[in-house]
Parts: sequence; structure tokens; C-alpha cells
Amino acid sequence: MPLTYQDALDWIYSFIDFSAKRLDKYAAAEFNLDRMVRLMRLMGDPHRRYPTLHLAGTKGKGSVSSLCASALTAGGYRTGFYTSPHLEDFRDRFRIDGRWIPPEAVTEITAQLQSFAAQVPGITTFELTTAIGFEWFAREGVDVAVIEVGLGGRLDATNVLTPRVSVITALSYDHMALLGDTLTQIAGEKAGIIKPGVPVVSALQHAESLAVLERVAAERGCPLTVAGRDVLFNPVAHSLAGQSFDVWTAEEARQLAALRTAGQSVAHWRPTRLEIPLLGVHQVENAATAYAALQALRATGLPLSADAIRDGFKAVKWPGRFEVLGAAPYVVIDGAQNRESARRLREAVDAYFADRRLILVFGASADKDIAGMFTELLPRASAVITTQAVHPRAADPDELLALAQGLEAGATIEPVAQVHRALTRARELAGPEDVILATGSLFVVSEARAALVGDPAAYAKVK
Repeated sequence: MPLTYQDALDWIYSFIDFSAKRLDKYAAAEFNLDRMVRLMRLMGDPHRRYPTLHLAGTKGKGSVSSLCASALTAGGYRTGFYTSPHLEDFRDRFRIDGRWIPPEAVTEITAQLQSFAAQVPGITTFELTTAIGFEWFAREGVDVAVIEVGLGGRLDATNVLTPRVSVITALSYDHMALLGDTLTQIAGEKAGIIKPGVPVVSALQHAESLAVLERVAAERGCPLTVAGRDVLFNPVAHSLAGQSFDVWTAEEARQLAALRTAGQSVAHWRPTRLEIPLLGVHQVENAATAYAALQALRATGLPLSADAIRDGFKAVKWPGRFEVLGAAPYVVIDGAQNRESARRLREAVDAYFADRRLILVFGASADKDIAGMFTELLPRASAVITTQAVHPRAADPDELLALAQGLEAGATIEPVAQVHRALTRARELAGPEDVILATGSLFVVSEARAALVGDPAAYAKVK
């Protein structure tokens, strides 16, 4: 009997799925590259048939990846993009020029994988999922692929790659049970994607993290470019329609300074101005990192014009990240899932919705730093609704309520078990000038987005 798309998904998820488990340590027996190397060899090493850009990081790696992929597509390259977890559908993890993988391609590749998986004891769901992406990109003949790490870097299934450029986005505390409880340890795991001689681009990091990246890059003979140090940027303007910023290199700044010192005019010089639809100053930082990554990729022999970068950045789509889905009241969804991301989210709310009353709809995985996220978000909220996504790791709303009650500073708090019902309750509490913010995990954002735009019946309940 032919394999159906649902059969394929059921088979993929029948293996060990660490994304659905609460893990206590990064056990070498569970996390290693041996299985993935074996599987790739059985498949004919599809990941070696096209150049890649490989990205790891705690925050912003999806945004940086999507910006890079959009610019490459705008430059005329057939561009693969692999990301995780999915936001709307399993297929949105795999894209070529923005289009999801067709169901029949998932089914065909899964049928092929079934004959190989039996030869790789202990194979995991994420390894199989990554193999689907690598194989599909090879079959479709992509010119380049942007590959996002799933978790960590050193032992992630994607780390069988030898990319043209490795990228490390902003590092902060997350997945500490697996990656370590210091920035030095976390940076060491992320730096595992750095390959000998391969250029490295990093977002601006805490000094502790940057020291690790500098050391590993030097040990492996890799040139290191740091956004905010070697590639400079400055926000120009922002609105709910998007924002603009200027970008230039530290070398340009040195040359300009020398000309000024010599008494020469520099009035003719202008930095590169770019526009993005992504909101929040942190997205300007991500865009500067993406710009630096694309410049490094160009230097490896993959031509990309300034117009392609400009057009790609302006056209990028990356839902679920400070995405505004309604007005009167405003409804915002954002996948912040650690304390640093929650702080950036609060700053974005203040930048775009200063002095507006905030209704917070919050649900998170139980293994996250919920207290840290609450510390950042609760003081800004007038009312809080704790909720729970349909996911094995999701924290119980009553447990979230108890924790919030011990931390809050004046907000009313109540639990509502289902995300779409929590949104309905938030709508009841909100006035037309208020802001409803759904956040805490991408699983909550996924369900909120489905209720608001993906499922008309559910949207009617919220509206």
C-alpha cells in the first residue's frame, strides 16, 4: 500500500523526538554525529551537493537565516532554507525560494529513508527531518542553502556540513541543562559549527561569549567578522510598517576618519541604507549580522549585488516574531522564550506601543526560565492570562499562575487552558486602544497564529 503524507509524518515521529522530552544532560550516547554521518553516507551525501550558510545561536538565528535566504533568492539564486521547529506546518521547515516542500516530496523521501533508517540504530526524529531537507535541496538542484541549527551546534544533526560561512547569532542563557549554565559553556557548544578555515560571522556578543568565539576561530584558522564591531549599523526610523537602518564597515569608518584628519571633504559618502519589515531594534541587529554574513559569502565566490540584499531584506517574511495581527485592540505574537528575548520583547512593546495597556497571554515550556521571562514582562502587563499549548513540554497554566502570583507587580492573573480561548478572554479584557501580546514559546505563537489568521472559525472566536 503506498505511503501517504500522514503515514510519513507518523513514521518520522515514531522515533526518538528530543524536542518533545525534558532532558537533563547532553548525553554523548544520545547526542552525537555518528548516526547522521552514517545516514548521509547511505543517502549519497546530499548535503555536499550545494554550498551552504550554517547558522547557530540562542536568539535571532531564524531571523538572520530568513534575511539571508530572502536576499539570495532576490539575487537570482535557487535558495534552500531549513529551519526548526515549524511554526504552521511540518512542511514549513523546508523551503526553496520561500515555497514549502510539497507533501509528495516528504512522502517520497520518507519512503527512501525507511530503507536506510534500519541500518542506523538509534536514529532520531530530528536527524530524519534534517535528512529530508538535505535530500530535497539536492533533488531540486538548489544553488545555495541556508541551514539553521536545531539545538546547540557541536552535536546538532546539521553539523555534518562544511559550509561556505558559519554564523553565530546572539548568545544568551537557554537550554542550560543541555548546553551549560555559563555563557562560556554555551558559546563553546555553539562554536562547534566553526570549521577549519571557514569564515565566521558573529553578532555582537557579551565579552565572555565573544572571547570563546575569538579563541575557537583563531585555533581553527578562521577569519572572524563581528557585527557591531567590524560591520557597523545605526537605526534610522521605525513604524509598524517596518524600519530602516544604515550599515557600513569599520574599515570605511577608518578611511573617513583619515580623510577628515587630512582636511579632505567626505560629504559625498553615504552609508548603505536598508529597510526591513521586521519590528524591534533587535531585528536591526539581526539584519546587520545577516548583511555581514552575506558579505562574507560574497567573498567566497558567490556574487550578490547590493540591490539583491536591499530587495531581499525589504521582502523578507518571518512570521511569529513581533508580528502585529490586528488592531483595536492590537494583537501581537512573538516567540520570545528566554529572559533576554523577553527583555527585548518588552523594549519593542515600549517602542511601538508606549503607554498602551498590555494584556499578556503567556504559555511556555516547563524547562524554560519562566521566572526570568515573567520578571521582564509582568511589570509591563495590566492583566495576565496563563495558557498551555498542545505540546508535551508545555507548563500547566495553574503552575504558571502560581509562579506569576509570586512575582507580579499589580497585574490581574488568571489561567485559561487553551490558547484560542485565552485569546478570546484577552479580547474580553482589552479595550480598543490596548495591546494583546501572546508569547512565551513558539508553540503558543503557532496556535495563536492559527486562531488569528490560519483558521477562520477560530479567528471568529477571537475576534
